[in-house]
Amino acid sequence: MRVISGSARGLKLKSPKGMDVRPTTDRVKESVFNIINNRLIDSFVLDIFSGTGSLGIEALSRGAQKCTFIDSSKESIKVIKENIEKARVNDKSEVILSDAISAINKLGVRRDKFDIIFMDPPYLKNLIEPVLEEISKKNILEEDGIIIVEHDTKDELLEEINNLYKYREKKYGNTTISFFALEE
Repeated sequence: MRVISGSARGLKLKSPKGMDVRPTTDRVKESVFNIINNRLIDSFVLDIFSGTGSLGIEALSRGAQKCTFIDSSKESIKVIKENIEKARVNDKSEVILSDAISAINKLGVRRDKFDIIFMDPPYLKNLIEPVLEEISKKNILEEDGIIIVEHDTKDELLEEINNLYKYREKKYGNTTISFFALEE
């Protein structure tokens, strides 16, 4: 697993031991970043269920202003911090050890807003819709922001969740990427 483009291009990222973390494949990551590339410069990014921090670090490498990483695993948080250090993006990173819902609550209280939110939860655990609902309720997505959800193709996501709607979906084998935005 590596950083594909930008200031940290080619950097190999560390991954936690075991199968609890399933990093986004380079093929899927490259496709997602090709789709959102024009949105990255100076953006504020949230990487929920960060795992290795790969998506957030890629965004920072390509010009994002700041990334907040959230994961509930102490082992993953340790790896994320090491990868941030290796990529030399410490000054643009915030790392939060917390479950997704509690962290989103905290960000809502702080009135943080994000241009791009990545979600890559464990597959088939029914975590996506409750987290999208919380993002909507806490109003942490910028008006023209997007949420990118990586999930198992067997996970059928609703077309609308609160004031969020799915506007694009792309399948890569057993992985699907769904794009959500705020309704106008």
